Amino acid sequence: MESHGRDDPKGPVLHIVVVGFHHKKGCQVEFAYPPLMPDGGHDSNLLPEEWKYLPFLALPDGAHNYQEDTVFFHLPPLSGDTKCVYGVSCYRQIEAKDLKVRQADVTRETVQKSVCVLSRVPLYGLLQAKLQLITHAYFEEKDFSQISILKELYDHMNGSLRGSAMEGSQVYLGLSPRDLILHFRHKVLILFKLILLEKKVLFYVSPVNRLVGALMTVLSLFPGMVEHGLVDSSHYRPRSSTSDDPFLSDSVPGAEEFVSLSAADIADAPQEGERAGQVASGSPSSGNGMEGDNHLLKPPSRTSPESSESDWETLDPGVLEESGPKAAAEGKEAAPELTDAFDSRTGIPITVQPQAVGGHGGVVQGLVSGLEEDPYGLPLPVFTKGYLCLPYMALQQHHLLSDVTVRGFVAGATNILFRQQRHLSDAIIDVEEAGIQIQDPELRKTLSLTTADLRFIDYVVKHVTENRDDVFLDGTGWEGGDEWIRAQFTLYLHSLLSSALQQDNERLLADYGTPFVTAWKITHNFRVWYNNEHPAMTAVTPGHPFQGHYSVADVKLRLSHSVQNSERGKKIGNAMITTSRSVVQTGKVVGQSVGGALTSAKSAMSSWFSTLAQPSAGAPQACPEPAGEVKP
Repeated sequence: MESHGRDDPKGPVLHIVVVGFHHKKGCQVEFAYPPLMPDGGHDSNLLPEEWKYLPFLALPDGAHNYQEDTVFFHLPPLSGDTKCVYGVSCYRQIEAKDLKVRQADVTRETVQKSVCVLSRVPLYGLLQAKLQLITHAYFEEKDFSQISILKELYDHMNGSLRGSAMEGSQVYLGLSPRDLILHFRHKVLILFKLILLEKKVLFYVSPVNRLVGALMTVLSLFPGMVEHGLVDSSHYRPRSSTSDDPFLSDSVPGAEEFVSLSAADIADAPQEGERAGQVASGSPSSGNGMEGDNHLLKPPSRTSPESSESDWETLDPGVLEESGPKAAAEGKEAAPELTDAFDSRTGIPITVQPQAVGGHGGVVQGLVSGLEEDPYGLPLPVFTKGYLCLPYMALQQHHLLSDVTVRGFVAGATNILFRQQRHLSDAIIDVEEAGIQIQDPELRKTLSLTTADLRFIDYVVKHVTENRDDVFLDGTGWEGGDEWIRAQFTLYLHSLLSSALQQDNERLLADYGTPFVTAWKITHNFRVWYNNEHPAMTAVTPGHPFQGHYSVADVKLRLSHSVQNSERGKKIGNAMITTSRSVVQTGKVVGQSVGGALTSAKSAMSSWFSTLAQPSAGAPQACPEPAGEVKP
C-alpha cells in the first residue's frame, strides 16, 4: 500500500477555499490555496466551469439566520479525472464593527464567510472537526487578510490524512445511526429500501448541518457505501446559465416543461419478465457516459391528488417501468480508483463486532461496477451511471432534478422551493418531522414493510431505545451502539442478496416484500451485482434474518405500526386521546357520585392504548434474535 494518493503526491486534500458574501456580487471565492485555476492567483475569483456552484454550496441559502453552520457537498470531477470531489465547509458570521481591519467592500453590519476543504476522500466528520477549529481561529484574528493559518491547514491535513491514518471508524465520525433510529424509528428501514430502488429522494430541513448529517447517516447503513460507493455520485454537467432554468426565472409554470422534457427523451426498452433470482438480458448497452444512459430514465411518477393515508410507506413502483442495458455491458466504463490514502479494510464477517484489521480479504476493483468492492460485492453500485448523491443542493442546481441525464438522486435541500416542486421527486423526507411523503400510492405499496421487516426494525429500535440511558449513549458500545446498528443492516442486506441467488427463491424473498423485490431486481445496482461473481456470499445463510411463523405478537406489532405511522391511525390516536381527556374532565365534574368509575374506565383505556403505542416493551416474541448472530 502506498502512503499517499496516486494522483497527487501531496495528499488527499486538493484545496483550501474561502468563500464570502459580497454585497454587490453575491457569493464568491475570495481565496484558494493552491489556486483553483492554473493561471490564477490565490485571490482570484475565477472558477473551473465544473465547479461554478462552489460558492453557493459553501455559503448555503439562509446562512444569515445562523451564527455558524457546517455543509457537506459534492463537486463533479474536473476534466481528465473520474472521481467525485468531497467538500466540507464551515460557515461563520461576525459583526463588522469587531473587525480589526475593515476592508472597503465591507458595507453591511455582519460579515459572512465560509472556509472549505475540497478533498479526494469522504472523511466528512474528521474534516469537519479539524475545519471548525481552524475557522474559529481564523475569525478570532478579526483580520481576514491573515491567510497563513489556511496554508498551514492545507499542509497539516495532507500530512495527517495520508497512509495508515485512514482507517475504518474515522470514516463514520459524526454520523450516528443511534440518533437516526431514535428520531425516525421504524421508518429507517423504509429509507434503506427506498435508496435500494434508486428513486428520486429529497431530504429537507434547516439548518444544513442537520440535513447533511441525516442524509449521510442513512447512507452509512449501506456497507462500504461512504468509503467506496460515492466516487461516481456527482457526475453532472452544470447549466450554462441560470437564465435557462425556468425554476429560477419568474415563470414557475416551467414545472410542466420539466415533466415533458424528462419524458420525451426516454427510449422505451421493455424488459421481459424474469424468474426470481435471474436477471433480464439481451438489452443493448448504450455506452459509457451519462449521455448514453437516457434510456435508464423514466417519466416523473404520477401524482395522486388524494395523498395516502400512510405516508410512512415510501417507494416508487415506477422503477418497474425502468429498463436498462445488460449489466455486463454497462460495466465497460472506465473504472475509477480511490486514492491509496483511503485504504479501509473491509470483508469482516458482518455478524461479529468489527475489528481494526480484517483478515478475510480487502477491497478489490470491481470488473463490472468500477467501484472498489469487498468479497461480498459491496458497496452496491447505486450511485453510478447518472444516479447522484448531493448531500446539499443549492438553488442554482435545481435544474438537476429534471435533467434527462440524471436518472435519480439522493439530495438534500433547505430552500422551501425544492419541497414545493413535489412532482420532481419520488419521495420527500421531512427530517424535522421524521416524515416520508410519497405521492404515488403504488410506490407506498411497494415499500410497505412486511411482518419480517417489522420484526427486524423493531428488534433494532428496541435495543437502541432500551440502552439510551447507559454506556451506549455515546454510541461506543456494541449492542445498541452505532457499529452494532450498521452490522444489523449489513446482515439484512447480505441475507437479501443471498436469497436472490437461490433457485426457486420466491418464498425466501417474499419476507422482504414481493413488490419491493420485483422492483429492486430491475434496478441498475442489482443487475450489476448479480452479473458478477462474489465467492463470499456462499457463506451467508439465505432467507430473512427474522423469518418465521406469524403470532399474536406480530398482529399487535402490525397494528401498532399502522396506528403510529398512517394518517388514519394518527387520527384514531388523536381521537382516543381527546376522548380520554373528555372522560377525565367529566369525571371531575361528576366527582365521587359515580364512585370513580369513569376515572377507572379512563385509566383502562389509556393503558390499553399506550401498550399499542409501545410494542417493543409489550411484544418481546416479535423480536427474536437474528439467526446466526454471534455476539462478542
